[in-house]
Amino acid sequence: MKKLGLLFKETSEKQIKNNLKESGSVFIMNYSKVSSPDLSNLRQSLRSANATIFIVKNSVARRALRDSGLDSLVETIEGPCGLVFIKEEPVSASRVLCDFSRSHELLKLRGGFLKDRFLDKKDIEALARLPSKEILRAKAVMTLKFPISGLVMVLNQMLKKFVYCLDKIREKKIN
Repeated sequence: MKKLGLLFKETSEKQIKNNLKESGSVFIMNYSKVSSPDLSNLRQSLRSANATIFIVKNSVARRALRDSGLDSLVETIEGPCGLVFIKEEPVSASRVLCDFSRSHELLKLRGGFLKDRFLDKKDIEALARLPSKEILRAKAVMTLKFPISGLVMVLNQMLKKFVYCLDKIREKKIN
């Protein structure tokens, strides 16, 4: 029979590996001396961004990251670290983390992994400055719509001028 501590570590390692498979991105943060209520607030904020925080012992996190082929992230794990798993778009989650780290200086972003690219703190902050997916889609639609709407406006003006010209000809013939 396994000891409870060993069983807990194995379960945590499996859970990290499953979360890494399911999520496209993971960020590593250092939460040293951040209060428990503040961490709870961060958890709730990240939940709205489809992200979750997983706090685990560093040795377990290092082992799970090595087994998953993310050896570059192992170097970023120092002190009390948390793994933030992001299910959908990473922009909103990185925005939440950066905003929280600005208001709580004790929380530090260490690095992360996005699809197939390793990120450092500057990359995560740059990601947070990007507009959301909905805004980018709206800009793309407007960019595609502009030439068509411009053509419609030009054709509409041509028709108005034609009708105006016909109206002037009609007035001359009547007088």
